[in-house]
Amino acid sequence: MRTRTRTAAGVLALGLALGGCTPGAAEEPDGAAATPTPDPLAALAPCPEQPDRAAEGAEMPPALELTCPGGGSLDLGRAPGVPTVLNLWASWCGPCREELPLVQQLSEAGGDRLAVVGVISRDGAPQAASFAADAGATFPSAFDGDGELMAELGLAGLPYTYLLDADGGIAHVQVGPVADLAELEGLVAEHLGVTL
Repeated sequence: MRTRTRTAAGVLALGLALGGCTPGAAEEPDGAAATPTPDPLAALAPCPEQPDRAAEGAEMPPALELTCPGGGSLDLGRAPGVPTVLNLWASWCGPCREELPLVQQLSEAGGDRLAVVGVISRDGAPQAASFAADAGATFPSAFDGDGELMAELGLAGLPYTYLLDADGGIAHVQVGPVADLAELEGLVAEHLGVTL
């Protein structure tokens, strides 16, 4: 009886030969390279650019940096540069279904005087993309699939909306959904001084 021993290098070489050398390169059954799957959240607008200065304020959100599927990133440790509405949402959040279109309308009305950015929280990309499409939401949103921001803030449910001043300080926290666009615009006028 003859035994064969395989070295780790031999097994690795065999694995590379069988699996291809390029990560993510898949082949169709006919041997053609498969096209990469597009990000389902790519329809969202890119996150706004932020100035290169640290956020300041008596109360601030955790200094986390999150990737925005539409492009760019959201760095809560940096000042936004303009008053900002930060809305945490997810496909599993029932009240978000009514609120998300209102946040989209606020984003459209804000122009260059107000930034509106979402944080997709504890959610999967396909579920969030379908939810956003159903709501007609294309405003910039960062992706936080594991819910790191929710955990840092001690949140168990959604929606939560944070109104941040231009320096990144928290001016107001809206717990739960708003009833209509007028209520959301009223909060922005009262706490951020921006009338739309």
